Amino acid sequence: MKNPFESIESRLAQIENLILDIKHHPEQKKSLPNEELPILIKEASTLLGLTVPTMYGKVNKNEIPYLKRGNRLYFFKSQLIEYIKEGQNKSDSSIKEEAEADNYLYNNKKGQNHGK
Repeated sequence: MKNPFESIESRLAQIENLILDIKHHPEQKKSLPNEELPILIKEASTLLGLTVPTMYGKVNKNEIPYLKRGNRLYFFKSQLIEYIKEGQNKSDSSIKEEAEADNYLYNNKKGQNHGK
């Protein structure tokens, strides 16, 4: 029968080598950019400038992007920033351009002859 202490000693040596490797080569550590790390509701509310109760209300109405694991809510900064951008008011020139494009498409429908 194999000595269990030898197995434990071998595994501890492997762990020690991994720790030393991380210590001496920290630049190899892989991490996600900060905006891709999930944040909790308090930080998300600060980012959006809303109160925590308002955040819960928006989550309840599915108005903002979120993840739920157990009883915890998580948010991604990139998704919250995108949420903010979606609410951006359009400038007068972009509204005019869209209206002109819609008008052109309406008046020049494919396969229809106007004026005949």
